[in-house]
Amino acid sequence: MSMFASIRRQLTPVHPEGYIFIAAFAVVALILDWIWSPLGWIGGIATLWCVYFFRDPQRVTPMREGLVISPADGMISSIGFFVPPSELGLGDRPMQRISVFMSVFDCHVNRAPMTGRIVRIAYKPGLFVNADLDKASEDNERSSMVLETASGRIGVVQIAGLIARRIVSFVREGESLGAGDRFGLIRFGSRVDVYLPEGVRVLVGHGSRAIAGETVLADVKGAESSRSFKAG
Repeated sequence: MSMFASIRRQLTPVHPEGYIFIAAFAVVALILDWIWSPLGWIGGIATLWCVYFFRDPQRVTPMREGLVISPADGMISSIGFFVPPSELGLGDRPMQRISVFMSVFDCHVNRAPMTGRIVRIAYKPGLFVNADLDKASEDNERSSMVLETASGRIGVVQIAGLIARRIVSFVREGESLGAGDRFGLIRFGSRVDVYLPEGVRVLVGHGSRAIAGETVLADVKGAESSRSFKAG
């Protein structure tokens, strides 16, 4: 294997959705450098951050039936029972919800939490308050998806945040997804909520870190006992 091929294998790919933003950052950096060199350095650092933000790394997804895999990189910001958004069509009873908050330093490519068929996609415009707040689930711009899985229907909601201004979907109603498949992206800071059926065992703790496509959030089959956590 050549040296260049080895280096290419080590680099994390950039999602095509980021190309135009990276190009824009680079042009601004060149203009700033022409105006004053120190500003050019700042623009260069911002461009490198933009490349980092739109990274799309490969992930290794656990495949046992009943496992709920994290749809996003970030921090588990909320675990509890909440009424799902009305556009999901999942009823008005509280469901187990796990929320993953993505900062501007997390990978923002979202992945399917379970294998299933997309039976509903709904977009709702809204505000752009801090996505880490509970009210963001109701007030913020969001794109909702319902997956019909072997364990029942689950809801996945992409929520735009304080900085995010665009939710990008890669899928359509009627398509099938495998656990860990890419289904969308949110630009610049946001949150993803997963609404789960009754009886699920949650296997993560509030404040823990999750990796999209790899971290097991819960077990719908209940085959694994609930975990305990401690901070330290």
